[in-house]
Amino acid sequence: MTEDNSSVKDSFRDGSLERFTHFKKDDFENDWEKVVERKFGRVYKVKLKVWRETCALKTTTNDDYRNMIEMSKIGRMKFNYLISIYGISKDPPALVMEYMRKGSLDNLLSSHFLTWPKKFQMIHEMTMGMNFLHSMKPPILHLNLKPANILLDDHLHVKISDFGLIKWEEFSCKTEFIEHLTARGNINYVPPETFTQNPEPPGTMYDVYSISIIMWEILTQQRSYQGLTMTEILIKVSSGKRPGIEKIPEVKPPECEDMIGVMQQCWHQDCSRRPAFCEIVRVTEVLSEVLKIPETVSGGEIRKRLPEQVLNPKKTADAVSDDSSIHSLLMRKDFESFRNVLRKEHVSTLFQDNNTLLHHTVASGDKESVRMVLDLGASVNCQSVKGYTPLIVAVLHKFYDIYSLLIERGADVNLSDGDQWTALHFAVQTGDDRAARLLLEYKARADAKEKDGWTPLHLAAQNGHENIVRILLPRLDGVHEQEHQSGRTPLHVACIYGHLEIVKLLLKKGADVNKQDNLQSSSLHLAADEGHFRVARLLVNSGADLKTVDKQSYSPLHFAALKGHTGICRLLLNNGLDPNIRTYQNWTAMHLAALKGHPETILVLEEHHGLVNVQGKDGWTPLHLACHHGQEGVVTVLLTAGADPNLAEDNGWTPLHIACNSSCFPSVLLLISHQANVNAQNNSQSTPLHLAVQLSNIPIIKALLMNNAQRGIKDSKGCTALTLAQRCNNTEAVELLDS
Repeated sequence: MTEDNSSVKDSFRDGSLERFTHFKKDDFENDWEKVVERKFGRVYKVKLKVWRETCALKTTTNDDYRNMIEMSKIGRMKFNYLISIYGISKDPPALVMEYMRKGSLDNLLSSHFLTWPKKFQMIHEMTMGMNFLHSMKPPILHLNLKPANILLDDHLHVKISDFGLIKWEEFSCKTEFIEHLTARGNINYVPPETFTQNPEPPGTMYDVYSISIIMWEILTQQRSYQGLTMTEILIKVSSGKRPGIEKIPEVKPPECEDMIGVMQQCWHQDCSRRPAFCEIVRVTEVLSEVLKIPETVSGGEIRKRLPEQVLNPKKTADAVSDDSSIHSLLMRKDFESFRNVLRKEHVSTLFQDNNTLLHHTVASGDKESVRMVLDLGASVNCQSVKGYTPLIVAVLHKFYDIYSLLIERGADVNLSDGDQWTALHFAVQTGDDRAARLLLEYKARADAKEKDGWTPLHLAAQNGHENIVRILLPRLDGVHEQEHQSGRTPLHVACIYGHLEIVKLLLKKGADVNKQDNLQSSSLHLAADEGHFRVARLLVNSGADLKTVDKQSYSPLHFAALKGHTGICRLLLNNGLDPNIRTYQNWTAMHLAALKGHPETILVLEEHHGLVNVQGKDGWTPLHLACHHGQEGVVTVLLTAGADPNLAEDNGWTPLHIACNSSCFPSVLLLISHQANVNAQNNSQSTPLHLAVQLSNIPIIKALLMNNAQRGIKDSKGCTALTLAQRCNNTEAVELLDS
């Protein structure tokens, strides 16, 4: 640690990070855990030696390092809904920031069942964070808003990340800006004005539009523009079309109409008619307050959804304000006084959401008080508005003595809440094997389904509760139950989350290794997609069909190649899978690895006789795709492996045409060095030089001219490259071409 950063304890104590901005690798414990890997960097879970604090280390490219320094300065301004930045690291280039255990909204939307109050709360907190950034002088634009940059704490409260990393002034033109956003996977959140010829830089309304699309994804819990290509999204957005309102569930609170109205204002085609965050935040606050719910009790790794409400005796809107009231005594945990004043007439008192005195007494955790309330005639199976029974409340709080007492007094172990969750579902979700054993002993249904078809075994498989799986399996006739939404079995779920020991237990119990879900994905597809090598190997050794394909004709190999899970690709190929099998769009695994930029995967595929010149949809080869998406590393590997730089696709475009059209200078140089024809003409008779001139890319124009590009070739409209340069008023290009 440098001398000027030595006062760690003082800076931590007074809340100022001014003196503790730079970290070295030695400042962290050695056991780094990779949490996320994306094209522009990785996120590691690390621990600072001095603070003993778990942090997130977000690495980046050297190009982004300067912006990280700026972001770290902004991050010193503490605000509840922005991620806290502790400092920066030079080796590796990284931001050091608070660690968010629940990950990103991106993962949450597909893995949780969110209640309406929680959805509204998240939307409001996002607008709070953005209102703060935009209230700065000058406003801080995010320009990178997407669910992956909306992070969540243990109680699913929002914190916005990655603000300040993208700066408009660092791009030479709108095309370069859009290409950068597309590479980051942001195209769904880019407003229509960005795609126009208007040279104006983005303003605050850019972020307002981005938030509107995230709002839609929260309300629907679906991905916007799913299944559409980048070009299709661009056309749709530019023409004023937006994601369908009909995708929002029909069963929704009345306030949702107002929230939809806010969302539609925010994605207005005319950016001047979108509201500012200072206006939006007032509306979302009111809507969020209307549906506000008490805090939930934390416990266990809950991935599918949180219970809508867990009774908290400290928060009851209808509690009597008199400190001597029976309820106040429970709140203060003055159980002796509570039992002294408790009378039979108190037992019938109803509080907020029809919670009874028994509900609140159970939540207080005092067994003797619960016994006394029961002795005075309380109904042991009473239910709140949400359907919670005292037994469910006791299970959620893990009060073993109390839920044992309730069962002894006749609590119905199979009585479910409004979502058809039984006490066993909740016990399994929170990993309470003691409760699970007791409930099953008293005839709880091990195969009970909640409203979405999830059984306790699904939940145990999802959350990695191996002990509970062992408890459930002897009490089940089979393990093939499918939940309703995706048609996934417990084996599918265990494979998605990589719980190897649970997969072993399920297979031993007779789980069908080749069972397909509603999208016709098998367990091997799901393990390959998530990169769980040991699970994939176990499935293969257990007879998984390597050739099975899903609805899009994707095999497990396609899934693994798309994500760059090279080890799984090698596993499948070593077991005889054809490397050149195609999807219904004619893509091979080689195409998909090239598309996403996985050179190591390309090498493994080529080693197993994968074809580098295979033509897929519209005649595109892997080299075309790599050039189009600026994957220079893949371009190098493909050319070295013998990819033909002059093979044209159906419209006559060679990889060099594509690279020039994508303004990918490194790929242009690589192709030229491998004898790409600089004067090739596509079906419109355009040469690479025509395309470079149209995009005013001077470095590429120079490279082509230096390698004998002919100036006089005319395209189908009779234009030479010089004619195009003159039309574009590109003086520098004209001088180069006219010399």
